[in-house]
This record gives sequence, C-alpha cells and structure tokens, in this order.
Amino acid sequence: MTNPNVTQPGLGPQLYREHTNASRRLEAGLSHFAELVQSISNQDAEARYKAEEADNRIPTDDSPPSSQFQGAEGKTIISWEPNDKENPYNWPKWRKNLILVTTMMTVVNSTMGSALPSMAIPYMMKEWGVTSKIQSVLPISTYLMGYVFGPIVWGPLSEHIGRRNLSVGCFMIFMIWTLACALAPNWPAMLVFRYFVGVCASAPIAVVTGQLADIYSDTVTRGRAMSWFMVTTIFGPLLAPIISGFCSTSIGWRWTFWIALMFAGLTLILALLLPETYAPILLTRRAAKIRKADPKAQVYAAAELEPHDLNQLLTRVLTRPIRMILTELIVTATCLYLSLVYAIFYMSFQAFPIIFQDVYGLSPGVTGLCYLTIGFGAILALPVFFSYDRILLDAQARGAPWSKKEEYRRVPLATLGGPLFVISLFWLGWSARPGVPFVVPMLAGIPFGAGFMLIFMALLNYITDAYEIFAASANAAASSCRSVFAVVLPLATSPMFARLGISGACSLLGGLSLIMCVIPFIFIWKGEAIRSRSKFCIALKERKLEMEQRALEQQRRRERVAASRGMMGDKETI
Repeated sequence: MTNPNVTQPGLGPQLYREHTNASRRLEAGLSHFAELVQSISNQDAEARYKAEEADNRIPTDDSPPSSQFQGAEGKTIISWEPNDKENPYNWPKWRKNLILVTTMMTVVNSTMGSALPSMAIPYMMKEWGVTSKIQSVLPISTYLMGYVFGPIVWGPLSEHIGRRNLSVGCFMIFMIWTLACALAPNWPAMLVFRYFVGVCASAPIAVVTGQLADIYSDTVTRGRAMSWFMVTTIFGPLLAPIISGFCSTSIGWRWTFWIALMFAGLTLILALLLPETYAPILLTRRAAKIRKADPKAQVYAAAELEPHDLNQLLTRVLTRPIRMILTELIVTATCLYLSLVYAIFYMSFQAFPIIFQDVYGLSPGVTGLCYLTIGFGAILALPVFFSYDRILLDAQARGAPWSKKEEYRRVPLATLGGPLFVISLFWLGWSARPGVPFVVPMLAGIPFGAGFMLIFMALLNYITDAYEIFAASANAAASSCRSVFAVVLPLATSPMFARLGISGACSLLGGLSLIMCVIPFIFIWKGEAIRSRSKFCIALKERKLEMEQRALEQQRRRERVAASRGMMGDKETI
C-alpha cells in the first residue's frame, strides 16, 4: 500500500512547474489587461484632445481671427474664433448665472427625491400591511440603486451627445415616475417606481459638473460655482423629511410626492430654457447651419469626423468611469472616502428617528426639522471655502511655491472637513440620551454638515481639476460608487443601532471616518507622485502638452506672417 504522506518521485518538481506556469499565466494576463487599459486610455485621451484642439478650446489672446482650417479629404473643419460670442466660455455673466441656478434647481429635485419618503415610510407600510423592518429602508435604497447605474451611462454619454437634451429628457421622465409614486397601488410597485425615478434623477448629479466645466474656463470661478452647486446637493435631502413628516401626519403621505411634483414643474420651466453648453455639439450645429445655407460647402466640426460606432461607445465611452475606478488610485481613494461619508449621511435618515423619536418622543415633522442643523453647517462651509480661495490667490500672486501644486488648490479643505465630520459622530452618539436635552445632539448636525460639505467640495473639485475634459466621467465614477455604499450600509442601520446602541453605533461610524480622513493628507503628501504614475493622467498630460505646443507654434507662424505683411506694407508706403 502506498503511503499517502510520502511524495511520489517527480511529483514535487511537477507541482512546482505547474504552480510557476500558473503564476506566469496570471502575470501575463494582468500585464495584458494593463496594456489594454493603457491603450484604450491613450486612444481616449488622444481622441478627446484632438477634438479639443480642433475646437480651439485653449484661449489665446493674440490669436488672429481664424475660425477654420483644412482637414482631410478637402473638408473644412471649423473652430472657435477668438472672443467668439457663441463659445460658452465667453457667454455673459447673467447667462452663466442662470445656467448655474437652473442646474442647482434640478439637483435639489434629484437629491430631495432620494429622501422624500423618509418620514412617510411608516404610513406607507401601514397602508399596505408591510411589517418587515428591513423593508423600511427599501424606498430610499431602491432610489439610490438608480444612482448607482444611472451616472455610469449619463456622465460619459453627455460627453458624447451633449448636455442639454440629455438633462431635459431625463428630468421630464423623472417627473413621470414621481407621478407614478404618488399614484402607486402597492408596495412592490412603489419600489419599482422609486428605482426608475432614481435612474433619471441621477442625470444632474453626473452631468452638472461637466456643464460647469463647459462654461467656466477659470478654475477659481469654476470652483466657486461648484461650491454653490454642492451646497444645494445637501439641502434637497434635508428638506425631504420636513415635507414628508408634516404631510404624512396631516394631509396624507401621497401629498409628499404631489408637492415634489409641483416643485419639479416649476423647475422644468427653467430647465427648458437651459442652453446646450458642450462645445463640440455647438460647433456641429454651426457647421450644419453653414451646410444648410450652402449645400456645396464641405464644412464640418471636428466631432462630426470622429467615429461614432457602437464599438467606440461600448469600449471607450461607457467604460470610462469603470476604468477610472479600477485603474486610477486618486479616483479609487476619493470614491472610497466619499462613499463612506455619503452612506453615513443617508444612514442618518434611519438614525434620526431612532434618536429623536424613540429617545426624545418628537413627532415626525419636528424630527424632520432637526435636519436643518446639518444644512446650517453646510452653509457655514461656504465662507471657509471662499476664505481659503482668497488665501490661495494671494499666495499665487506672491509666487509661493506651495500654491503652484495641484493638491493645495482644494484638498486642504478636506483636511479640515474630515476631523469635523468625525467629531460630529462622537458628539451625536455620546450626547443622545434621556438626561440630555435633545438640542445637544441636534447641534452635532452643524459640524456634521460643515465637514460633509468641505470633504465633498475639496475632493470633487480635485478630481474635476485633475481629469479636466473627463470631469463628467470621473464624477460619474464617484457618484456610482458612493451610491452603492448608500444603498447597502443603511440596510444595517436599524440592526446596528439595536445591537450596539446609539453611542456604540455612532462611535463605530466615527472610527471608520477617522481612518478614512487620512486620505486627503496622503493626497497632499504624495498626490503629485501618484498622478505622475497614473496611466490616465500621463495620457492626458502628454496629449495636452502636444496640443499646447502645436497651438504655440501655430501662433508664432501667424505672428511671423503678420510681421512680414507689415514690412511689405511699409515698403509700399516708402
């Protein structure tokens, strides 16, 4: 009989060879995958910057008035003229402000919808005989599931077909599904309707950052516009519990959705006035107008000459956010941190009723008012943001070395917001008990809102500036990732608070936030080195440098031609 413990002759080397071969195959597969991702990213960046170059999106003050050049096959490719009034960068301030206000209104509708049924859920469950506590989270979670899948499509698609039609179309469908929620006949139908509302509502979250990048060329102005936009993202969910809390106890929970639909109708009036901001689409329309006036004209925009086949859409455009999450360390780390913070924010819609209704006996409507302290904290983040902006601008004017680094433009705000967010969670958890007035834990919402806002302002602005023309895709990646956490973690809120208690549950969340808040410090310390090794950032930087060099060479040639013509004119005068 063969002893099983004795290795058969030659079996050891054979196992070693098999293990080595498997390791080599794995390494080869990973290497091939990395090369494939790098190749797609290079092609992606090259195609986008070629279009960017053709559109003349790098402003040059001394450029002569030339708005077209000859392309392949004798086709004339049009681009922006210097100080072109149709270029979104050159639109008047009032028009840009109107776009900003309109996008803020659409975002309020979107984020308010996420938490709209928060205080109405007990009444909905009672009407339909739903008794499972775990299902009480589903009206919010199914909505946020739409936030997971929607931005992956809407963000890159807006970079492919333009912003305006996608935004308005999604908003109108959002209203239809909100109407369906108001008329929902049963619990399963409500959950299905909430999912589709969330899918359509995610469009502004993914697209608005791209719209702001379209109209603001200056990073300072764009950052300030982004700060106002981000404040509105937090006020939507804070208004929702107030509406549902008072409606559910008086005129009925369905009126929660009717009121939201009325507000959406008012917003639609502004949304219909929203112009297209995406330069390639605007130039395409200009070229089409020229061809319509003169059918023989071979005038095209650069975007029209790009391939628009299904293969490009699937491999390059729609995979862009996923590629960023998987291969870009900055995007990955940002997504993880924002996801935790965002999930904790949505966990508060289960935690506040546990604290303020169960411990302090407040009504649903009054409990909804407790969220206003979070909104107040978010507003307090704005003067901090603007003050740091002034400090940065003064430092740049003095030529301070630190002010020239990308990471010092916005990230330091998150180094303040992170600790504030951690403090607020321990404050809430350890002050919420019967012997302490309810105002004390309620005031924890101020550092909570300020910390939440500063973290989001800093990191979303950071990835917007770092990934430039792919800002919408980078933000879509962040939006989808944080929505996954916001769907999953709130499911554990009630069991976690029941098992650990209010103090234990808040301390656990505070500890996790404390670990994550080191990420902005790492960005400041090693962010430049991380970007220098990033495949996406390398491809973007190379293409941008090539474009700027060609633009500089073209400007110099034009200056020489203009100078030679001036000399010839002087000779003729003599």
